[in-house]
Amino acid sequence: MNGINGIARAAEPASIAPRILDEAADWLMQLNDSAVSDADRAAFERWRQSHPAHAQAWCRAEQLMQKFGGLPASLAMPALNRPLRARGPTRRAAVTKLAALLAVAPAGWAAWQMASRSGWTADYRTATGESRDVSLADGTLLTLSTASAVDVRFDATQRFIHLRAGEIWVQTAPDPSSPYRPFRVGTAQGQMQALGTRFSVRQQEGRTQLAVLESAVRIEPRNAASQLVPAGQQITFTDSSVAEMLPVDESAVAWRHGMLLADKLRLADFCAELDRWRSGFLRVDPAVADVRISGAFPLAEPERALRMLVSTYPLEAVTRLRGYWLTLVPR
Repeated sequence: MNGINGIARAAEPASIAPRILDEAADWLMQLNDSAVSDADRAAFERWRQSHPAHAQAWCRAEQLMQKFGGLPASLAMPALNRPLRARGPTRRAAVTKLAALLAVAPAGWAAWQMASRSGWTADYRTATGESRDVSLADGTLLTLSTASAVDVRFDATQRFIHLRAGEIWVQTAPDPSSPYRPFRVGTAQGQMQALGTRFSVRQQEGRTQLAVLESAVRIEPRNAASQLVPAGQQITFTDSSVAEMLPVDESAVAWRHGMLLADKLRLADFCAELDRWRSGFLRVDPAVADVRISGAFPLAEPERALRMLVSTYPLEAVTRLRGYWLTLVPR
């Protein structure tokens, strides 16, 4: 299999071989195709019964269908209304993603479902690996990080941004309306009111992270006392608690310039950040999770960032499923 910069070695055998998962994914796509025939179904049954691993892989596929109530919408489109013989790159990519989903079943399904739904109907959203600048009606500059989604609601009484997923950077503009309308950002854990400022907000699992670069922001957790966060400080809060205020780490907003900055950062934490910008699954062997990483890495080119890693540190990249699943292990 191909590796990062040609230096990856073969992955250790999985409980179900990647090739079989790939075949199961392909059959799942075929059987959901509107042009599927009785001959196709008979061929599938022969495949399923020909080896116990085939039956095991198909069992995962059936559990997937039950979990989602059908083929995941983001994967179904390439299978619908296309001849079975027409296997272009879009369909091939969908099969690869589906095989990767089967590989992590069932633990990875909830994350897949959440990621697929979180920004589907948002006013503004970005795909994995994409950032986007948006100029709002009042002149505020809003930048969406990778895999982010927001709703914008401006009315006569307030300017409100609902961060549904991911991370945003905000540079507010003076409100041209009279009377003055406060500028607020809402997350699952509460709201933040900007007091003429530049700041970033990140929605994480079960918590919100705020970094204030200019002026101040008042946080209002759902079930905790409000608190003023001044410039140069960052804070994390849940709906019922607020963590200790800390100095802003400039690396936290380096993504706006397309960079991931690391200063003796644990490899596991580094890869968790890079994984947000890369399609597929990026994992770290526990044996190297605590390796310390320093440097500046390009977020727009995550594969290049990985090549930089393995050429600098005692690491190897193990790939499966045509590179969609990548694990960093000791060299």
